[in-house]
Amino acid sequence: MNISQVAERAGLPAKTIRYYEEIGLIRPLRGANGYRAFRESDLHKLSFLGRARGLGFTIEECRKLLALYEDRERASADVKALAEAHLRDMEGKIAELRAMQATLRDLVDSCAGDHRPDCPILTGLAEGRSEGGCCD
Repeated sequence: MNISQVAERAGLPAKTIRYYEEIGLIRPLRGANGYRAFRESDLHKLSFLGRARGLGFTIEECRKLLALYEDRERASADVKALAEAHLRDMEGKIAELRAMQATLRDLVDSCAGDHRPDCPILTGLAEGRSEGGCCD
């Protein structure tokens, strides 16, 4: 398969596939003409990477997951530990986003949004507060 064919089948942009090759995640064969020749195994790895990246795994985590996938002697505990660490990171980011959302909601709710120039959103941002109170 050429890069456009494997890109379509894997659901990834060709640019991403070239990047994955550049950083050593995949190693397609090269024909005498220098063109990439992707095998079914390359397609499988690219699909695997696409799903892993879709779940938010970093490139380095994907590298580890691929190594574990290819190691038939691996312990599933190693895979689970990696996934659990990623899940903890994700849960932490979600908690941070929820806190940001609550702060922004407080700021938005405190603003009348009328013609007056005073704005508790700007005041709250300037003072590091989550609640204003100037648009009564």
